[in-house]
Amino acid sequence: MPGRLDGRAAIVTGAASGIGRASARRFAAEGARVLCFDRAESVFETAEMITVAGGQALAVTGDAGDEADIKALIDRAVADFGGLDVVYANAGVSGGLTPMEEIDADFWMNVLRINLIGPFLAIKHASPLMRAAAKGSIICTASVAGLRSGAGGMPYSASKAGVINLVQTAANVLYGTGVRVNAICPGLIETGMTAPIYHQARARGTEEKIGQLNPLKRGGEPEEIAGAALFLASDDSSYVNGQAIVVDGGLSSSHPVGSRRG
Repeated sequence: MPGRLDGRAAIVTGAASGIGRASARRFAAEGARVLCFDRAESVFETAEMITVAGGQALAVTGDAGDEADIKALIDRAVADFGGLDVVYANAGVSGGLTPMEEIDADFWMNVLRINLIGPFLAIKHASPLMRAAAKGSIICTASVAGLRSGAGGMPYSASKAGVINLVQTAANVLYGTGVRVNAICPGLIETGMTAPIYHQARARGTEEKIGQLNPLKRGGEPEEIAGAALFLASDDSSYVNGQAIVVDGGLSSSHPVGSRRG
């Protein structure tokens, strides 16, 4: 049975772990050739997992917020894969929950550089190739923290709100080209970024309370975000453009009200 991404070339940034790794593996399992990108050396482990499973993957290290690195990444995809059909700009940093009074401009700039400028650079350098082919899908990781307060620190939340607006704007800048740009807004997903939350809950014996504010009453798994990324990368979403798809167990469907009993 053919895969949903057979014959396509894809880039996934932040592919060393978590959502990026899960998405790279899912893309490859559906037939894509995947260029895995991250600043962490463990990105090579992701590529190895894919090849061991029978897929096609390469790994490159670099900085998702550095324009030269992103341009080189796009060029590498063209050189090794002959083109580019999908880019998932997933790399990001949390910035933690540093009190506002302790955050300086450099702290803000680093979070924005990776979380917001990084996706912009991916769009900037990938879209000319896709425009020439009159097709392509660009996906960015935003967050429910970009929708409203309560899911992250100030710089992180602002950067993710920027990503949501970025995909809306980019979709219209690319009007008539056939290139689609969308975002995914994950809720609480167990990744390296959220590991402290999970570790603290397990240490306190309160793991069952993780995700208690959403109707599914649980946190999510990276593979559940990878499923949304696959949808946006594939032709199944051929009429989805300029959207921020929320995958959060229903958290953002309501204002927080505490756990429901009964």
